Amino acid sequence: MAETALAQVMAELAELEDPKTREVNERHGDDHGVNLSKLRALAKRLKTQQELAGQLWKTDDTAARLLAILICRPKAFERDELDAMLREARTPKVHDWLVNYVVKKNPHSEELRLAWSADPDPVVASAGWALTTERVAKKPDGLDLTALLDVIEAEMKDAPARLQWAMNHCLAQIGIEHAEHRTRAIDIGERLEVLKDYPTPPGCTSPFAPIWINEMVRRQHAE
Repeated sequence: MAETALAQVMAELAELEDPKTREVNERHGDDHGVNLSKLRALAKRLKTQQELAGQLWKTDDTAARLLAILICRPKAFERDELDAMLREARTPKVHDWLVNYVVKKNPHSEELRLAWSADPDPVVASAGWALTTERVAKKPDGLDLTALLDVIEAEMKDAPARLQWAMNHCLAQIGIEHAEHRTRAIDIGERLEVLKDYPTPPGCTSPFAPIWINEMVRRQHAE
């Protein structure tokens, strides 16, 4: 029964494959051609199925793994399972969804945050920083924000792209959420100039930390 279900789902994913969608996704490093709205609709129909999620993950197919993330039970995974999955998550979208939709809701998230932040693999370390950014915003008690800013100041400029992006997000979040550190966060951003020239579509906020911080703080005061 389970094997039949897997085969049926893989067949459905194959039908949803669109060459134009794949072309766009591949520019971002994601090797799949499934429209994400259609993928979410399929997940909604399947509902939560932890066993099927595990089988989909093992296919090593990007669309199947994204679907697995949507139908799994985030709290059901052991720490080492999530660590292995993150290291297997070859593409940016799988990596991001795994961290945001699964790891953040798992009881081992804090343990993984600490381990990943110190990992020599910059992509793994970026997951640790993403979890740190979440804590900066929602559960800052116990975090040493000054020490985080010290690390960002020393390492962000020369960090590989994925890690640099995650550290920059943390820098912006500290500046947005914690007024006592805002001036320093903006100053670090201005001096390092990370993502200063990032192409930003009209109506979107630049990821350059000083602009990002000031814009979000302005919105908070405007509400």
